[in-house]
Amino acid sequence: MFKEVETIQIRMTDKSPTLSWKNYLQLCKPRVVALIVFTAVVGMLLSVPGMPPLDKLLFGTIGIALAASSAAAINHFIDQKADAEMARTKHRPLPKGDLSSRSVITFAAVLGAIAMTMLTLKVNLLTAFLTFLSLIGYAVIYTVYLKKMTPQNIVIGGAAGAAPPVLGWAAITGEAHPHALLLFLIIFVWTPPHFWALAIARRDEYAKVAIPMLPVTHGVEFTRLQILLYTILLLISTLLPYLTGMSGLIYLLAAVLLGLGFLYYAIQMMRKKDNKTAMHTFAYSIIYLMLIFAALLIDHYFTLTLP
Repeated sequence: MFKEVETIQIRMTDKSPTLSWKNYLQLCKPRVVALIVFTAVVGMLLSVPGMPPLDKLLFGTIGIALAASSAAAINHFIDQKADAEMARTKHRPLPKGDLSSRSVITFAAVLGAIAMTMLTLKVNLLTAFLTFLSLIGYAVIYTVYLKKMTPQNIVIGGAAGAAPPVLGWAAITGEAHPHALLLFLIIFVWTPPHFWALAIARRDEYAKVAIPMLPVTHGVEFTRLQILLYTILLLISTLLPYLTGMSGLIYLLAAVLLGLGFLYYAIQMMRKKDNKTAMHTFAYSIIYLMLIFAALLIDHYFTLTLP
């Protein structure tokens, strides 16, 4: 889901050992992982009335973060040839030659092994299993196959990116509760309009490396329409936590206002038809997801009642 949140890449021309850790940090896609961890932690906190057990919260967060970082590094390894040809990604460590392929895949394997061991021994088997499925779903199924097979790649592959709240919930309770699946649904429906806005602005780069993103295969006008339709569906989907009794009025107010804001940007894309508006929509979509999950969290601990 979250794989394209980074739009500004770090340029590192100095190949000295002092910058080596920065290369490995860049492999982890820290901005993406931060959003993944945030939604996972929200899932943990929402899973119980008060505060969750500290050990489960700590080890679950670290394990999920390491697994996401491992998947990100594998993505760097698999996509290195395409990354070298795209302006947005050509300054990543592998295309620049700052790291070798062997170093990257070893780094990813170590992170993945630590993550799975920690989640299995310190959290629970269900969380470890679901996290492993998410890692494989993004790093292998999406990156190796779906990304280059179909313009619906981000829709189908979005399931892996939508998993973090379910992982967080499972880490605390040991189950994939229906309320956790509502959080999954929100991210799953959010992913296409979020990513297609970026894909419109970067469509020439995707075409150059033969990646069949929707604006490349079906045109920009069709993609803008899909963004609008998905945004409407997202607004409806975000009402479900309130309608099912999972959340209260604080969340409902935030969901409606944030959803209308997203809808405004989607309509602007239909009207203005320029890359600048697409990037503004992309930027708003990131803020939107952070705020909607923050609203869920605030609503969980504070109650607003009508007079």
